[in-house]
Amino acid sequence: MANSKIETYIGFCIKSGKISLGSGAIDTLKGGVKLLILDGTAAKNSQRLALKFQNRFNCPLIICKSGFERVVNREGAKLAAIRDEELSKAILQNLDGNYELYAGGSI
Repeated sequence: MANSKIETYIGFCIKSGKISLGSGAIDTLKGGVKLLILDGTAAKNSQRLALKFQNRFNCPLIICKSGFERVVNREGAKLAAIRDEELSKAILQNLDGNYELYAGGSI
């Protein structure tokens, strides 16, 4: 299966070190979060944390409907913060059937 543009952009974030995976890593950030991505299979507590982070950083939150662990190549990964403005904009402009905007905010 070919990667979508979003998965390619997430790969760029991983290679450049502009992504934080997991609620613990995101909680330590003081700012600079441009986009949050939540796995659609995340537990209610993770969903609440994602909304808390979305409010704290005032950034968009998107939901990945399936395969998020495969995309980031990290088992158990349910939440990610993108810290690159241009890649965040590119991801938002290329939302497809597997990703949907859940909550807005500014980049």
